Amino acid sequence: MSDPVTDRNRAVAEDDLEQLPPFAEQVAQQLGGWRGMTEAAIPVIVFVLTNIVLGFWFPAEDSRTALQFAIGASAAVAIGVAVVRLIQKRPVRFALNGLFGIGLGAWMAWDSGKEVDFYLPGIWITMGQIVILLGSIALRHPMVGWFWSVIANGGRNDWREDNRLVRVFSQLTALWAVVFAIKVAVQGGLWMTEQGTALGIARIVMGTPLFALLVVISFGVVRRVRRDAPQPA
Repeated sequence: MSDPVTDRNRAVAEDDLEQLPPFAEQVAQQLGGWRGMTEAAIPVIVFVLTNIVLGFWFPAEDSRTALQFAIGASAAVAIGVAVVRLIQKRPVRFALNGLFGIGLGAWMAWDSGKEVDFYLPGIWITMGQIVILLGSIALRHPMVGWFWSVIANGGRNDWREDNRLVRVFSQLTALWAVVFAIKVAVQGGLWMTEQGTALGIARIVMGTPLFALLVVISFGVVRRVRRDAPQPA
């Protein structure tokens, strides 16, 4: 005989899940929306393209002209994105985060005269993310689990009471850490060998697209595990 309290709680949980927006929309919102993801990538793309094009006329070994124009163009675009969001009264959190990263990278590249230093803050941030991911596993509070709670579970953390889900989220968090470590290895290697153009392309490819892929894979696994879990009698 089923427990009326359990049935009522399950019904409430199902109602809450039905009120959540579609999965793709949930992912987009957490990444700043599709517009936010595009805006975050534009300054980096501008830097890469400007540096490549002007590099034909102003080789890096001869002058800093290409680098200076690339820094100025990417910074101007990042500022422009933030200003447009302010004018349109849209959330500026993602734009400001991107502006800070672009500004720090631009300052480092300007100071050293090396285009590869533009991408150094991003490498450092990824290294910090790896530490956080691994630490969350050690504390049995896997970050992917909390991320899933915010996006797809209405802020509830009931998965903490299910050892199977805790184990799955720990494995997924470990997967994220491994992928981020590969990201650091690839970009760090390109930075050390001063392959600026290749590093810029890697930064774009291994940025939002890779993050979105990890989210889709992780949430697909979690949904399958929850669907296959034995239901109480």
